[in-house]
Amino acid sequence: MFKMILNLIWLIFAGVELALGYVLGGVIMMITIVGIPFGIQAFKLAGFTLWPFGRAVIPAPDRSGVVSGLGNILWLVLVGWWLAAAHFIFGIMLCLTIIGIPMGIASFKMSGLALVPFGKTIVDRSTLSQLPDDAHTVGS
Repeated sequence: MFKMILNLIWLIFAGVELALGYVLGGVIMMITIVGIPFGIQAFKLAGFTLWPFGRAVIPAPDRSGVVSGLGNILWLVLVGWWLAAAHFIFGIMLCLTIIGIPMGIASFKMSGLALVPFGKTIVDRSTLSQLPDDAHTVGS
């Protein structure tokens, strides 16, 4: 119940705006054939940004390597920096109120994901028996 309340507050005060940024970036990247993998990643992150609490971001060992590294560099240069900046700004604004502090912290965590999303996967926390030590989670 607590996660649902956090998600609803998040959706109203930050989720929709941030998700629209990801969708806009995804649409722009989908225009070219080369940008299709980046657009798909942006749409996945838009969904995560709409409803983050109760889900976790974990490393995907099967999706790491040189291709993910190059994808992260291109992502960072093209859209990652402004998406991370948006998360950072929303995080600061959310932390100005006591009730917004958990959501502000989540926004700060998501700014790292916005910078380098390749090589990671988003999973439902209820399906995990135990998170790896290096997993970055949002929510509790």
